[in-house]
Amino acid sequence: MTTRRQFLASTLVAPIVGSLNRQDAAPGRSLVVDTHLHCFAGKEDKRFPYHKDAPYEPDEPATPEHLLRCMAGAGVDHAIVVHPEPYQDNHRYLEHCLEVGKGKLKGTCLVFAGRDGVENQLRDLAKKLPIVAMRIHAYNPDRLPPFGKPELRDLWKLAGDLGLAVQLHFEPRWAPGFEPYIKEFKSIRVLIDHLGRPFQGTAKEHAVVLGWGEFDHVVMKLTSIPDRRSYPHRDAAPVVKQLTEAFGADRLMYGGGYGAKATGESYRAERERLAGFLAHLSAADRGKVFGGTAAGLFGFNSG
Repeated sequence: MTTRRQFLASTLVAPIVGSLNRQDAAPGRSLVVDTHLHCFAGKEDKRFPYHKDAPYEPDEPATPEHLLRCMAGAGVDHAIVVHPEPYQDNHRYLEHCLEVGKGKLKGTCLVFAGRDGVENQLRDLAKKLPIVAMRIHAYNPDRLPPFGKPELRDLWKLAGDLGLAVQLHFEPRWAPGFEPYIKEFKSIRVLIDHLGRPFQGTAKEHAVVLGWGEFDHVVMKLTSIPDRRSYPHRDAAPVVKQLTEAFGADRLMYGGGYGAKATGESYRAERERLAGFLAHLSAADRGKVFGGTAAGLFGFNSG
């Protein structure tokens, strides 16, 4: 049975999808940009082995070639390949993905503050690849960034000097550790992954993340929105509504739906599912969330 949210999703996203499928679409229309996906070579591809410190190792490949086919089928114009943890700070597969993408894809890198040579590594990556952000994780208690130390501050500043955003992936309990840098470096764009992971912390912990809505340089990604039928079996709609109110459409970006088993149809369906959470926004604002904001931030155009 079609739920009310599913019906609303299909009616809300249809104008956006339709405009993307017309060859004579007007100049300046909003593009569709997926701002968060991972690519993997898979365990069988010996050219791109997983790192010895990989926290997980996907068996199946989710290649850039498959991604481009899915994008074409789903009406996605551009995408950001977020370099995943299984490769740690070895970016050879990211480089391969971006070469295959031929301008349709850009990437984010993963480096670790405090490691020898990390600043030169970041400079080299920014010079060599079309990357838009440097990602920092604060998830595993055994692998936290060096909060409060010069190494993290210096790397944050360097990212900004290189024209990169700082992309944060964390459990809410670690959010206060990032706040001093967000407040100090207001000219450096900050991207927050996965709603700020509200379901992996308390409401009080996530309130810190909501508070970052007052900073114009902080952008929230509407990604990894859980289905109520799956763990943690909670309705994400109130959280999404809070985030839209705290950040506004100019600082919200969609992502998600691509994976090893994705098809153009399933990829589009995930975007339609997200649209169901955005019924309270105008069509223009939904256009920003689905790509207009990202296109502006990351330099994508319809050419």
